[in-house]
Amino acid sequence: MTNETATPVTVIGLGLMGQALAGAFLKAGHRTTVWNRTASKADRLVAQGARPAPTVGDAIEAGSLTIICVTDYEAVRELLGAKDVDLDGATLINLTSGDSAQARATARWAEQRGARYLDGAVMAIPATIGTAEAEILQSGPEADFEAHKSALAALGTVTYLGADHGLASLYDVAGLTMMWSVLNAWLHGTALLRTAGVDAVTYAPFARQIAAGVAEWLPGYAEQIDSGSFPAEVSALETDARAMAHLVEESEAVGVNAELPRLIKAMADRSIAAGHGGEQYPVLIEEFSRPSTD
Repeated sequence: MTNETATPVTVIGLGLMGQALAGAFLKAGHRTTVWNRTASKADRLVAQGARPAPTVGDAIEAGSLTIICVTDYEAVRELLGAKDVDLDGATLINLTSGDSAQARATARWAEQRGARYLDGAVMAIPATIGTAEAEILQSGPEADFEAHKSALAALGTVTYLGADHGLASLYDVAGLTMMWSVLNAWLHGTALLRTAGVDAVTYAPFARQIAAGVAEWLPGYAEQIDSGSFPAEVSALETDARAMAHLVEESEAVGVNAELPRLIKAMADRSIAAGHGGEQYPVLIEEFSRPSTD
């Protein structure tokens, strides 16, 4: 049922994520207009009460707030840059995946056409949209975010990161590197234990315990990074490097791919050669902050 006091919303792009976004707005009582290049993708949402728009321009005019979730930033500009689309006075929230440079450039492009623009990232799968589990990141002018914060809350847990339009994209990829690094470490450990007949289900609880324990170190390590001081309160990097060598040797001995631990050790070795062997592990931030030489 539509809540007449709720912000009218438009959703452009009805892939799996776009459909989930529109569905969450409908469930929260927002008058929801939808548009998709393949119009039939709107059928299920229309049956639930969404209003189909014949053109992108009509869709933007119908809502006080327009959410864009399409293939890439090139598609965003193609759709919103059409001759029959008037962006003057529109508020756009782009939840399309891309990088921080694209986000900043698109913000300038939209603002030159008179639009208010926020960039964002959806840290969730479609099934969780509309629940607290879905994390919706936002960056751009704070006043524009505050004006539509209550409407965005229909999508999940909304976090404002700052005025820099590129921050949501940067947080997105920073989250991805955490995710893949944890999963890759777990897969490597699983491969090691399988050589001794230990299955993944048996190892998973131990791996989860280790991952949670390491996560507890992050606030203290973050303070070291921000202060630029890395006293070896737990272990010196040169000690860690000896353990890394053992991991490489064990992997090779049992016939498991050793590329990941060799990469980590190579970075540690460079830091030690630069005189940081007596400091704590977060000193490797200096290695991560340098561009790769490949």
